Amino acid sequence: MRPVRETAHRMPAAPTLPELYESHSAGLFHYFNSFTGKEADAKDLLQELFIKLSKRSIPHGIANMRAWLLRLAHHQAIDWLRKHQARRRAEEASSLEMFAVHDDPDQAELAKRLTTALALLPLEQRSVAQLKLWDGLTFEEIAEVQDIPLNTAASRYRYALEKLRSELRPLYDELKPS
Repeated sequence: MRPVRETAHRMPAAPTLPELYESHSAGLFHYFNSFTGKEADAKDLLQELFIKLSKRSIPHGIANMRAWLLRLAHHQAIDWLRKHQARRRAEEASSLEMFAVHDDPDQAELAKRLTTALALLPLEQRSVAQLKLWDGLTFEEIAEVQDIPLNTAASRYRYALEKLRSELRPLYDELKPS
């Protein structure tokens, strides 16, 4: 009988930078775009994030790589917002179009009103709603990404939905079949 050797459990290797980019760049771009409202700024932030990642080693054993990257992106976006506060206020006042224009006038009107309703939300609520609705994160993941308590993430989402409902109720009533 051969003696049983104990082998050390190996942590999976950290993903390479190209693997991270391939897997997560689209979601990170969308997240940055929700902060900046401009594709060019979002691309710049995405590029800056990956430049920073290229200059450091990616820790082994990260349980949720997506949440970890979104947390880095969140901190970077907050820093960017602090630097661009005056410009950001002017852009929000002009109600940027987030959604593609559609040939259908009803879809175009819905996109316009949804963009306006989202722009009315405070940044904290808008970012939580975006992470929940468009990125599909759980409240636990949102709390981790934004470094806030779980209940705060859930309440910001609830307040965002209440405000969106009240803003979009007239459109719903208008489009609702009789």
